[in-house]
Amino acid sequence: MSFLKKIFSKEKKETLDKGLEKSKKSFFDKLSKAVAGKSKVDAEVLDNLEEVLVTSDVGVATTLKIIDRIEERVAKDKYLGTDELNKILREEIAGLLSETNIGDATTFTIPEQKDPYVIMVVGVNGVGKTTSIGKLAHQFKKAGKKVVLGAADTFRAAAIDQLQIWADRTDVPIVKQKMGSDPASVAFDTLQSAVTQNADVVIIDTAGRLHNKVNLMNELTKVKRVMQKVIPNAPHEVLLVLDGSTGQNAFEQAKQFTAATEVTSLAVTKLDGTAKGGVVIGISDQFQIPVKYIGVGEGIEDLQVFNKYEFVDSFFK
Repeated sequence: MSFLKKIFSKEKKETLDKGLEKSKKSFFDKLSKAVAGKSKVDAEVLDNLEEVLVTSDVGVATTLKIIDRIEERVAKDKYLGTDELNKILREEIAGLLSETNIGDATTFTIPEQKDPYVIMVVGVNGVGKTTSIGKLAHQFKKAGKKVVLGAADTFRAAAIDQLQIWADRTDVPIVKQKMGSDPASVAFDTLQSAVTQNADVVIIDTAGRLHNKVNLMNELTKVKRVMQKVIPNAPHEVLLVLDGSTGQNAFEQAKQFTAATEVTSLAVTKLDGTAKGGVVIGISDQFQIPVKYIGVGEGIEDLQVFNKYEFVDSFFK
């Protein structure tokens, strides 16, 4: 299996390598201790490897899946040297990611369609949701798309102000109302405005509070229903933003949001400041939702399209 498809530009790949540096160093420090003094992959090495994967935030269920696959290979090949473990892990993890992340996107694209393509963005406060929306708007605009933003997180004045800053920075129009307004009303106005302006992409920010899942579910359902009065199939994508640096907490957030609404894609942010990059593997596998974007730095260009080949290559480089 060859995963070394060089797809990203050199600059983009360097950013990804640098962004995953802490995760990679932590993982391989643990892995070298796990196989120290061993030449063969045996039960003890597999036990140690299991601990390495769990403590690298891959998650228990996904870890067990990886260990099972490696055990199968050990049984089939009779002898596997620990020097081959890196290559095998790389192949099995890329294989797992392939099951969910079918496409190998390298650019910020949207499906061709008559109506504006509507992305509803969900996630708790503080995960980098609004920043990700701003960076997405920048990338779509750079790709020649006409973008409209909707500030439907009316629960916090700061969320509206922050989105306005990003709208100014990326020079894209924003539709907003005052704090406390009905989020569905903002979403409705945004879509109407986007249709009038003949926009290509609409990105709607939504409230990020999880204290009451029923309220969240009702609110998101209402926002969707009202949007469909303007564009029948909206939203075309529900993007959940997760903070990669929170490790297992990101799993919990994914669980809550996937229970509250139908999530179709994921963005995992803040991977550059953490050793918890393994969370991308676990979340993608456990929720069977494709990771579409990853945040590997603070710069406006540092939200990248997730490509499984490049990710695995950077992680195991």
